[in-house]
Amino acid sequence: MNYRHAFHAGNFADVHKHTALAAIIGHLRRKAAPFCVIDTHAGRGLYDLSGAEAARTAEVAQGVGRLAEYGATAESLARYLEIVRGFLPRSYPGSPLIAAKLMREPDRLVAIETQPDEFAALRACVAGYRNARTIPGDGYARLPNLLPPPERRGLILIDPPYESSDEAEQAAQALSAAIARFATGIFMIWHPLKSAVWANAFAGEIRSRNAAKLLSLTLDVGRNETDASDRLTASGLLVVNPPYGLDSEMEAAQSEMLPILRQGSDGAAKVTWLAGKA
Repeated sequence: MNYRHAFHAGNFADVHKHTALAAIIGHLRRKAAPFCVIDTHAGRGLYDLSGAEAARTAEVAQGVGRLAEYGATAESLARYLEIVRGFLPRSYPGSPLIAAKLMREPDRLVAIETQPDEFAALRACVAGYRNARTIPGDGYARLPNLLPPPERRGLILIDPPYESSDEAEQAAQALSAAIARFATGIFMIWHPLKSAVWANAFAGEIRSRNAAKLLSLTLDVGRNETDASDRLTASGLLVVNPPYGLDSEMEAAQSEMLPILRQGSDGAAKVTWLAGKA
């Protein structure tokens, strides 16, 4: 697998995904009891925005770069921006580092990464966080042995690269096994939104895996008419067992970020219950 998130760090999809991550952790923090965050495809943790990969795509300029000086009113968007501004403009924090920044001392982070060089960078990145544990290997294979977490509260983030043709099936199978072990856990799965047919089929597959409560969050920034590339312009998140109020919180955040991140007139942001509205 040759995927490197460094090419896409800080793009619109990261803004969307990491705002939702901040929102869910914010909900978990409202109770005193500790919780666990497990990131199955953690990446390297911190990305150099001055490096060749980021410079090649320049996606950050169309993503968090547009929000660098923005004063957000939506709570989750403001919380996310407060963290990333501590790293901009030179670097961008990935999901494990954002989670580590948001977690309290009793809470726990488990970050899994399969690529050796990315794992080495990840381990160094979170070494200063005593509540963070890094595990090398395949996130799907490692996840069952980590569930249920001792805290019995938590979030499992599944954010694969979708490079292999069977990635969606792997993610659905991993989720099904995870729900069986940790039925009360919150699960968030990111997926690209290039095809509505594919996205609907994937959502249906997740819904069929004992997902009694399933929330869909989508952000489509639209396509600039002058852009002839196949660059991704829509991001999807499926949240199993979303905390109460996440739908309205993300509706506010997505509505606020869309006008700033919009690249074409056909952009849209949606929050949709697919099963069991809370």
